[in-house]
Amino acid sequence: MLPKPFKAGDQPGNYITNQAIGEQDILNMAKYLARQRLRKGRTLCSPDACFDYLQTLLQELEHEVFGAIFLDQQHRIISHEILFRGTINQASVYPREIVKQILSVNAAAVILFHNHPSGHCQPSSADDQLTDQIKKTLMLIEVRMLDHIIIGNGEHYSYAKYGKI
Repeated sequence: MLPKPFKAGDQPGNYITNQAIGEQDILNMAKYLARQRLRKGRTLCSPDACFDYLQTLLQELEHEVFGAIFLDQQHRIISHEILFRGTINQASVYPREIVKQILSVNAAAVILFHNHPSGHCQPSSADDQLTDQIKKTLMLIEVRMLDHIIIGNGEHYSYAKYGKI
């Protein structure tokens, strides 16, 4: 459902409003559009496309979250979810819970993501260790981990882009 005060325009991708809109209205619309881009059946073509959508959804959070985009065999989106919520600088992540969710949606591949509320997107050694642990776990159940994206303040770090996946 479109956020108020927006209405669908005559052509797909066009929206209208009959009143002045504020910054929060624009942000709500941006989040709506990002969620639409991550809806079931869409195909993600690049880490940069993922980043754009995730940045919009996570940029205002003051706490760390860890989530996943679950994909089918053709890399079409099945769903995306925030799986763990943490504090201002960490989130406890359990590979077992990630596996449970992957199996429940019958995903063939996954893109992991988390934010750094500090704004810096460089991975910590804990991020590297967790990524490696999850990758090894997913190999056991024959699920591909395509990327792990860290969202910072207007920037991101892609493990796939730097050859770490």
